[in-house]
Amino acid sequence: MSRMTLAEKIGQMTQIERSVASADVLRDYSIGSILSGGGSAPHFNAKAQDWIHMINGFQNASLSSRLGIPMIYGIDAVHGHNNIYKATIFPHNVGLGATRDPDLVKRIGAATALEVRATGIPYVFAPCIAVCRDPRWGRCYESYSEDPKVVEMMTEIIPGLQGDVPPDSRKGVPYVGGKDKVAACAKHFVGDGGTTKGIDENNTVIGYHGLMSIHMPGYFHSIIKGVSTVMVSYSSWNGQKMHANRYLVKTVLKDILKFRGFVISDWEGIDRITYPPHSNYTESVLKGISAGIDMIMVPYNHTEFINIVTDLVNNNYISTDRIDDAVRRILRVKFTLDLFETPLADETLVDQLGSQAHRDLAREAVRKSLVLLKNGENADAPVLPLPKKASRILVAGSHANNLGYQCGGWTATWQGVDGNNYTAGISAAADPSTEIVYSKNPDADFVKSNNFSYAIVVVGETPYAETAGDSLNLTIAEPGPSTIVNVCGNVKCVVVTVSGRPVVIEPYESQIDALVAAWLPGTEGQGVADVLFGDYGFTGKLPRTWFKTVDQLPMNVGDSHYDPLFPYDFGLTTKPVNAS
Repeated sequence: MSRMTLAEKIGQMTQIERSVASADVLRDYSIGSILSGGGSAPHFNAKAQDWIHMINGFQNASLSSRLGIPMIYGIDAVHGHNNIYKATIFPHNVGLGATRDPDLVKRIGAATALEVRATGIPYVFAPCIAVCRDPRWGRCYESYSEDPKVVEMMTEIIPGLQGDVPPDSRKGVPYVGGKDKVAACAKHFVGDGGTTKGIDENNTVIGYHGLMSIHMPGYFHSIIKGVSTVMVSYSSWNGQKMHANRYLVKTVLKDILKFRGFVISDWEGIDRITYPPHSNYTESVLKGISAGIDMIMVPYNHTEFINIVTDLVNNNYISTDRIDDAVRRILRVKFTLDLFETPLADETLVDQLGSQAHRDLAREAVRKSLVLLKNGENADAPVLPLPKKASRILVAGSHANNLGYQCGGWTATWQGVDGNNYTAGISAAADPSTEIVYSKNPDADFVKSNNFSYAIVVVGETPYAETAGDSLNLTIAEPGPSTIVNVCGNVKCVVVTVSGRPVVIEPYESQIDALVAAWLPGTEGQGVADVLFGDYGFTGKLPRTWFKTVDQLPMNVGDSHYDPLFPYDFGLTTKPVNAS
């Protein structure tokens, strides 16, 4: 650090988007980091080698700067390596929360790290350790549970991503255990899941004790497990923007919790300190860096940002000690990753991308994430598991045959996709002699006249991410409700919901014979059929309270007005029957 100029130090604090990164910019500004925003790739359906080629090109430019400090490339890998063509897509966090299986989540972290490294990337913006307290929030599926204990348990994904911290390691110091591991990022600090009415990026109104007991424990455990970085939340705490909250970022996170990695802003996070965003950028930059943010996800206007920070330091608004603290933390993570010794990606791991072992793991995760909410009118007449041998079965619903819907947001693109290159596994699970009829939205006459043995109806939410997912009504996407009524009113039916959160089901519940919450299972939807047909039993438990009506919200376990349709931790179980 003693050899670095102020310009080089500020460059290290700057993270820019891939689309504005060039050899000249990286070399001349000594840029510290590059990221891919949601869906930002070298080109459509880019292969692992294409990513490696692009990233090594960027890295060689960074290495040609005066001091040759390597840049660190970051990407959102929030349910597997979700921006990448043909990567394994695991269930979103809400489904993993239903498994109550921290070892499974650790294995998913390790698999994700391998797939990310397969494309030459050493840093992921995961895990999200939000405690979603209101399902109206568009990011609720990124939260493992409404219960901080479950979120705390699932921080085991961090040693999966980064490796197990050695027993003699200093607490709070970042740790990454080798070339098959990545630097992780606990996000979004802090209280992102507690905003009023679940409005994204809004205000979390809660006392200090509530903040510490509900929203902070996940960070405490992440830091003990050696998490490399922490991302600050767009949201506010009692009216103060987290990106400007010096008390929580510097005093609590850095001084009290002894976090030694670097703190990163969210995308244009400091811009949003003001409203409208970017309306007083100088003030925002001053507040953000003074609060203790070390790396700024700019992501486009790096020259403006660098010029402003330079002026603020030269005019003594930001101390050189604050700059040095930031740069020391950033370099610490780069040394931890061994980037100075091995800055370039290699192709030895490319076959890890979408490997069969990882797909098998994702399928196991799907099986364990399913929550059985209803199984016949009483225990003596269960509907599930379904018989594999039946003369004719109906598969219906908008989500039965749509891989994009089953994966949800943050898949291929930021908001997710509609469409299919993979079919759910009902046909593979049923007996070959069973006739399977697929109809997306059959009318009642069709159901009545076809003499089906039973029907499987798969409906739910269409994909969304962040603010686009905020919802005040939480209804199943049309024509889902009419599909349920038309099918379940006329034949024995199993309804499978594909959604990022509990949805309004109470009006139809009496017509439904069996009800399964499948959350957002990802690419290995065959795991759903594995359990429906009894090759495996149902074991999942609700990670969140399933409400009757949205008027009850927010409603979390322990609340005085608690009157759910299905309570937190509920989940019927079945035994495997057709184990072959």
